[in-house]
Amino acid sequence: MHLALSAFGIGPGDEVITTPVTFCATVNVILHAGATPILADIGDDLNLDPVRVEALITPRTKVILPVHYAGLPCDMERIWELAREHGLKVVEDAAHAVGAEYKGRKIGSGKSDAVCFSFYATKNMTTGEGGMVTTNSEELADRMRILSLHGMSRDAWNRYGKNGSWYYEVVDLGFKYNMPDILAAIGLVQLRKLDRMNARRAEIAARYNEAFAELQEVQLPPDREDCKHAWHLYVLRLNLDMLAIDRAQFIEEMGVRGIGCSVHFIPIPLHPYYRRVLKLRDPCRRALAEYPRLVSLPIYPKMSDGDVEKVIAAVREIVAKNRRRRVVAANRSGREERDGQEGA
Repeated sequence: MHLALSAFGIGPGDEVITTPVTFCATVNVILHAGATPILADIGDDLNLDPVRVEALITPRTKVILPVHYAGLPCDMERIWELAREHGLKVVEDAAHAVGAEYKGRKIGSGKSDAVCFSFYATKNMTTGEGGMVTTNSEELADRMRILSLHGMSRDAWNRYGKNGSWYYEVVDLGFKYNMPDILAAIGLVQLRKLDRMNARRAEIAARYNEAFAELQEVQLPPDREDCKHAWHLYVLRLNLDMLAIDRAQFIEEMGVRGIGCSVHFIPIPLHPYYRRVLKLRDPCRRALAEYPRLVSLPIYPKMSDGDVEKVIAAVREIVAKNRRRRVVAANRSGREERDGQEGA
């Protein structure tokens, strides 16, 4: 992402609009480029809300940087529309979305200027570390190649190959951002397995959805018919007003049962560093309201059916144990309802 922003010449005085519900890397690359991150709130699908994006565009805005949260593609048509209307670049953070599809096309092959993938160890496919950027622009691809290896005019392979030349020139201030060949070789093997691994993730997500659909105390992850979800994460939203425990207690209860859960993500405005350096134009109320409800359940291709059923049983048991029920009591003015914990 930093490479793409640098290739576009993004720097001091420029603004990049992105989401508050993301890993810190999304915002860090904007700051490393010298630009100003502008956070736009999320919609019900937990992705960047194009309506909030439009409200935040100024003459200083240069890039929209959407994040495909959990592997569900954003509303890219509207984002591309905004970019065309205002002359902006679109750089997608597709760290969660390798193998995902938007309206029949793979993420990475659409109308954005650049799409950035992560191949970190936890992702749908991995090279251990590193990533990939795709673009439809030969000019941008050439510039990113140069910047990715110290700003040199030709890479080391060309210099030392059979028809290479010892001569090279440093034509710009670049970085050491190339992927080692050994990691790339791992990635090629992983790529051949990607469809199978993503299909298993989808199977697990479908089983979770089926098992939790009747539980009013939780909200299932969003999905859309015009997309193919990568299911990098399976994020339940707890309906806390219907439970006698909070998110931390829920995760603790899962841990007692031998199941590790996580939270994706602590919103950017809640981190001490960003509180010091960022000024919010959008209060991001939706993001801050959703955060206490978010719980990521285990989902990965090596999960057995038994593992999946263990997670389901634990969630259902914890919900049943801590469910609030409506207690109806009579008083002189008629009837009133109050909350009570089931079994109390």
